[in-house]
Amino acid sequence: MGTEDIKQVVKAKYGQFALRVQGAGSGCCGPTLAPGGSCDPITANLYSTEQSGHVPDEAMQASLGCGNPTALAQLNPGETVLDLGSGGGIDVLLSARRVGPEGKAYGLDMTEEMLALARENQKKAGVANVEFLKGEIENIPLPDNSVDVIISNCVINLSADKDRVMREALRVLKPGGRLAVSDVVVTGEVPAAIRKSVEMWIGCLAGALRDSEYKSKLANAGFDGIEIEPTRIYDMADARQFLAGQGVDVDAIAAEVDGKFMSAFIRARKPPGK
Repeated sequence: MGTEDIKQVVKAKYGQFALRVQGAGSGCCGPTLAPGGSCDPITANLYSTEQSGHVPDEAMQASLGCGNPTALAQLNPGETVLDLGSGGGIDVLLSARRVGPEGKAYGLDMTEEMLALARENQKKAGVANVEFLKGEIENIPLPDNSVDVIISNCVINLSADKDRVMREALRVLKPGGRLAVSDVVVTGEVPAAIRKSVEMWIGCLAGALRDSEYKSKLANAGFDGIEIEPTRIYDMADARQFLAGQGVDVDAIAAEVDGKFMSAFIRARKPPGK
């Protein structure tokens, strides 16, 4: 499947998810709900009760992430934050509170339905220092050296051109700016059956990079200070749950996935001199 094909499939599926978010309950790292409507283990218990109280229910329901970058990233008052693949807007709205009225939080998404949902959530939350932009994470519609911090929540995995994403992230960051993203990474070989599954691309698994490859791509783009911190490591039971209904032989694949996939927090920095 080509780059453009993957992009169109992802765009269509996330658009559908945005339209049915009211009836879907909690989101997952992709709009394919597991049996019974549960998307655990990837998305369970990512946000605290306090955080969920600061955003509309629809923002929580449309959370499709695998982590909580707003809890782990250092965000300071007055800074400008960009969320790559902002979905329903939960991480943008939470970031806007962290940077305060003197700061700014941008959300970037390519899906009209998600942007409409996010803007509605912004109105409900009454947050002024937020702007949602239409665009692709491979072509960020912001000037060079304009952002202090880039966050993202299980979205870079969905891109078929991750090198370009990382180059674009470096471009828009100010010198000394930080990348602080949650993503799924792999510590071993990914079974071919998963790589071939379109639904798994949408679910952040088939597009997952190996931890060493993630570091290499960031370094090649020009980042330094690269760190990968595991936040959840998925075991056999987790593997069975997120492979169910994906068109693969669960019994054959689950053992190969056990312990190889993890949600992680990835940190990197644009060197001050760049």
